[in-house]
Amino acid sequence: MSETTTLTVDLGDRSYPIYIGQNLLNQADILKRHIPGKNALIVSNETVAPLYLNKVESLLSGIRFESVILPDGEQYKNLDVLNTIFDALLTHRMDRNTTIIALGGGVVGDMAGFAAACYQRGVHLIQIPTTLLSQVDSSVGGKTGVNHPLGKNMIGAFYQPLAVIADTSTLNTLDDRQLSAGLAEVIKYGLIKDADFFDWIDRNMDALLQRDPEALAYAIKVSCQTKANVVAADERESGQRALLNLGHTFGHAIETGMGYGEWLHGEAVGAGMCMAAKMSQLLGWIDQTQVDKTITIMQHAKLPTTAPDAITEQQFLDLMSVDKKVLDGVLRLVLLKRIGDAVVTKDYTREQLAASIRNSYST
Repeated sequence: MSETTTLTVDLGDRSYPIYIGQNLLNQADILKRHIPGKNALIVSNETVAPLYLNKVESLLSGIRFESVILPDGEQYKNLDVLNTIFDALLTHRMDRNTTIIALGGGVVGDMAGFAAACYQRGVHLIQIPTTLLSQVDSSVGGKTGVNHPLGKNMIGAFYQPLAVIADTSTLNTLDDRQLSAGLAEVIKYGLIKDADFFDWIDRNMDALLQRDPEALAYAIKVSCQTKANVVAADERESGQRALLNLGHTFGHAIETGMGYGEWLHGEAVGAGMCMAAKMSQLLGWIDQTQVDKTITIMQHAKLPTTAPDAITEQQFLDLMSVDKKVLDGVLRLVLLKRIGDAVVTKDYTREQLAASIRNSYST
């Protein structure tokens, strides 16, 4: 795709564009039009900075900028590392009209976004996601935060960017494991909202894995449009936005239980969606055919499909009880009525949940 696609997250006077296209980091005007002031802080990590930091810095002529480089990995998504961003902002005397530019994957985007939400009670934010997962999911919608040893993403804020710039050319430097992790979130959109898109992903999985530019551009566009529509309707997750968490309650338990960084987020969500499908079947909502289709597409994407043996059934139950979807002591799960139709429900018993976890280990 040589042309740039522009989508809009419609939030009234806080609406913002998502730019999707190749070589967007060669176009200074796209970035600079969204920087209101004269100061910027680029937040990146040790993997992405050597690849793209100089390119982004070259776009900022006329703007005073500094950069901070974080260690790479989910295990560094914590309050201690977050402080290095605040240290940089304060050391360089960045003011309230500063723009924080998040250059990297989901961890960088979440941490830079949370820093932007907190610093002087809120400064400007631009997301430049460089992984498939961050381009289709985490950079859009304003969820920011850090992990706590007892739970993933339990400390954070809703904070929307001024723009999202998804340069699909950056996916050429993404390793295969990270690409597969991003495909988990692409598949999620098909499962929760769009059976036709699910079928398209299934037919085009080889092209996606081979990084075909047109296939990736289409997958990113549909994913972002779906998320933009959901966020516009329910910014703070009081209703339908919770559907975007299909597989995430199981997946977050895997990430926390295994130790942050041991499984990639998308890997845990892939297995979590298979677990959610099995739970949906146990409740009589979907049949074995739909479970098999869910597992098969994850396998094709080179994602895990079973619960890790290292986490016991009781540990799963304990970890899932510390989840943002627990309201008044009740865990709401996102499950499938059918492929393309997800629901948020509390209509299950603890025994049913335990049984579905037992049924999710490899045999």
